[in-house]
This record gives sequence, C-alpha cells and structure tokens, in this order.
Amino acid sequence: MRILVVDDHPAILTAMRMVLEGLEQSAEIESAHNLDAAFAAASRAEFDLVMLDLQMPGCSGVEALARFRERFPSQPVVVVSGVSEPRVINETLDLGAMGFIPKSTPMDVFLNAVRLVLSGAIYVPPEALNAPAGAPRSATNLDLSPRQREVLGLLLKGLPNKLIARKLEISENTTKIHVSAVLDALGVQSRTQAVIAASRLGLRLDS
Repeated sequence: MRILVVDDHPAILTAMRMVLEGLEQSAEIESAHNLDAAFAAASRAEFDLVMLDLQMPGCSGVEALARFRERFPSQPVVVVSGVSEPRVINETLDLGAMGFIPKSTPMDVFLNAVRLVLSGAIYVPPEALNAPAGAPRSATNLDLSPRQREVLGLLLKGLPNKLIARKLEISENTTKIHVSAVLDALGVQSRTQAVIAASRLGLRLDS
C-alpha cells in the first residue's frame, strides 16, 4: 500500500505519517510539502491514495485539488482540510475527490475513513451528508446494466467523461448517455450528488 500525503505543515505531515502507518505494517507513506513535490512524486510512482490539503502555498479555495486532478485525473484523491463547510466539501467532490476528511476528525474515525476509501467506497463527512442531495434509491434497486455499473464505478472515482470513454472504449456521446442513466438510477442530478448518494448507500467500486 502506497499513500502520498500532501501538506505544507511539517508537524501535520509527521502526525499523518504516524497515524497512517497504523493501517498496516507494509504501508509506505510518502510526503510532499507543496504541489510541485506532489507532482514529482505522482510522476515517479502510482499511489493507492493521495491525501491532499487544500491550503497549499500559492493556491486558494479548491485550486490545489483542481491542479492535481488536471495533471493526474485517474489518481484517487481524498481531501484532508481544516475547512469543512458543506459548500467546500461539495466543490471538492465535484472536482472528483473520492472523499473529504476534516482535520478535526477523531483519529479512529480518520483511519476508518481512509480504510473505507481504500476498500473502494466513498467517504463523505456528516456535514455533506446532511445537505440536500436528491433522493437516492437503495443499492439493490438501482437496476443498472453491467456497462452502467462500470460507468458508475469510474464516475465515482472522479474520472471525466473523456477518460471514462477511453477506458471503456466507447464514444463520449455514449458515455454521456450512460452517465445520465446512472444519475437517474441514483435519483440525483449531478456528479457531486451521486458521490453523496453512493456514500449514503455504502456503494463500493468494482475496479
């Protein structure tokens, strides 16, 4: 298991490394203190998870996440931030983050959230789960075709339509049709709401 922690505060990097090393003995935890270092690390190796702070030097709002996602769109990212307003959480999910963990989260909950994401699920804190997000149906009644389930898995990983189409070797137009069907099956209207719905339903990704 390889995890990259990106934060500009040395004390937080050290603390997160110590906590994450408790996941399993073989866990390899690498750290980066700015986006350039994170880009270099992600260029050298694939990580099972990237844990990214939003408040990075030279970035504001969700810019750090947007820049990382632009460079590495297929790399799974969880945001770890001291800012946990529902609006910010939704913005990160909309940019393709697989989860959002507030820095104020108790250590046991923090580790469980990381385990949840590593298992293929989505972690969304209560602040976002309490926000309006449509009316998700039960996981057993989604009535998705095998292809639509593949699209759902890639959509929840934050991949844009172009990459979903490339991975599944289908056209972007066909991808849009499948995405629309998936959102309808979940009873939501946007990717962000789909992530929240998936978290509520405990859906896991197959790939």
